[in-house]
Amino acid sequence: MTHPALPETLWFTRCPVPTATGIAADREWLSREFAPDGITVRSLQESAADVDAAARRTHYTHELPALFREGGNVPALWARSRGEPTRLIGLTWIEERQTVLVAPGSGIRGAAALRGRRLALPRHSLPIDFWRAMALRGFEGALASAGYGLADAVPTDVPADGHRGQWAAELAALVRGDVDAVYVKGAVAVEAARRAGAEVAVELDELPDRTHRVNNGTPRPITVHQSLLDDHPDLVDRFLTVLLRAADWSAGQPAEVARILGAETGAGADGVHGAYRPGTHRTLHPDLSDDRLALLARQEAALGAHGFLPAPVDVRAWADPEPLRRARLRLAEASPTPSAPASTDT
Repeated sequence: MTHPALPETLWFTRCPVPTATGIAADREWLSREFAPDGITVRSLQESAADVDAAARRTHYTHELPALFREGGNVPALWARSRGEPTRLIGLTWIEERQTVLVAPGSGIRGAAALRGRRLALPRHSLPIDFWRAMALRGFEGALASAGYGLADAVPTDVPADGHRGQWAAELAALVRGDVDAVYVKGAVAVEAARRAGAEVAVELDELPDRTHRVNNGTPRPITVHQSLLDDHPDLVDRFLTVLLRAADWSAGQPAEVARILGAETGAGADGVHGAYRPGTHRTLHPDLSDDRLALLARQEAALGAHGFLPAPVDVRAWADPEPLRRARLRLAEASPTPSAPASTDT
C-alpha cells in the first residue's frame, strides 16, 4: 500500500485573540516539532506578503488542505456549511470582555435599556461578514438577558468598508449620533472605546447565563481538513499535542501569556489587562465536551436563522474527538521537559 507523501508545509492560522496556537508559535514549538520530518510550519498571518489573495482567504474558506485553524466559529461554520470537508477537533471557551458601548451622557445603562435603540450592524465586503454576525449575536445575547429580542430594537446598518481599525465604523457612527449602541469585544476594543470616549452600557461577561455570551469566539473551534486527517492522522495528533503542551505551559506563566497576548492582539498592556480576566492563562485547553458542543450548536442555529450559513451544519457529526483523545495520550506518555512543564491546571 502506497502512503501519501508528507506535505512540504503545514499551515496554521488563528485570530488575534488568546489561542494555544499563538502561544505555541511564539515559543517556536510547532516548527521544532515538524522540522525532523522536513516539514516547514508557516503562519498565514506572518506569511501574508508571500502568499496570494486566494491563499489568504483560506483563513475564512479553509480550502487549503494542510491548514490548521484556531479561530472564530462564524467562518469555520460557514466553510463547513458550504461543503468544505473540514473536521472539528477542539473547542475552547475564553472570555474576552464582550460589551455594548454607548455615547457618553446617553444615560443608557443595562440590557433592558437597549429596547427601542438603534443598534450598529456593520457591513464589510468579506467572504463571510463575521463582524456583522458578531454584532448581531452580541446584541441578541444582551437583549435576551432582559427578556427581549432584536425585534424590540432598531438594527441599523453601518457601512464599514474603507475604515481602518476594528469597530472604527461603528464607533464613528456612535460619535456622529447615527446609532445608539455598538457591540465590541477584546483587547483592541478596550483601547478603541477609550479613544472614542464611549461608555459601557452592558458587560456581557457579567451576565450569569453564559448562553447570552455565545458568539464568534465563544466557543472557538480548532478545525482541520478531512484529507489531512485521513492521509496523515499522526501529523494532526502531533499538532494537537503541541497545543496541549502550550496550554499546560501557559497555565503557569501568566506574565508571559500577557506579553504574548499583547503581540497577538496588537493591543497594549492596558488593553490586554482590561479585556482578559485574571486566570485567562489557564483557559487555553481545548476539549469537545457535550457542554461546548451544545453551545456551538446554539451558535450554528442562530447563524442559520440570520442567513449566514448556506446550509445547516450538524455540529456533533462535524466533531471528531479521536485526534484530541490520541493527543492527550501522547502527551501523558511523554516526559515533561524544562521548556514545557506539565501542569494540573485546566
